[in-house]
Amino acid sequence: MSDCIFCKIANGEIPTNTVYEDDRFRVILDAAPANEGHCLVLPKKHGANIFELDGETVSDAFAVAKKIAEAVKKSMNAEGVNILQNNGEAAGQTVGHFHIHVIPRKSGDNVTIKADAIELSDEEKQNICKKISDEIS
Repeated sequence: MSDCIFCKIANGEIPTNTVYEDDRFRVILDAAPANEGHCLVLPKKHGANIFELDGETVSDAFAVAKKIAEAVKKSMNAEGVNILQNNGEAAGQTVGHFHIHVIPRKSGDNVTIKADAIELSDEEKQNICKKISDEIS
């Protein structure tokens, strides 16, 4: 996509801090990191979100994210790692190009990824299970 900033970055048209690259993905340091070592896994193929990409690309992107998470955890002396992927503005996606965040974590850091739990009755849970199962079939 000619006007997509992440396409331009992923395909080397815009210089950036690249930590990994292969023929299908580029991994960069996030320009507005949540923590030191926060990386973004960018497919070179454009898809606005997970729903626009084929399963193989999504699967391979998460395999790259795992490889990056292992390297980030070790190199940043992190105690843990968040692997996060948002789809749509309501879910926190700010750039319309599928990407995966790899965020190293340490106890007491200021990174917050939290949601307040909602309560559901057993009947509500069963109805939700049915609705989702019906869509999968």
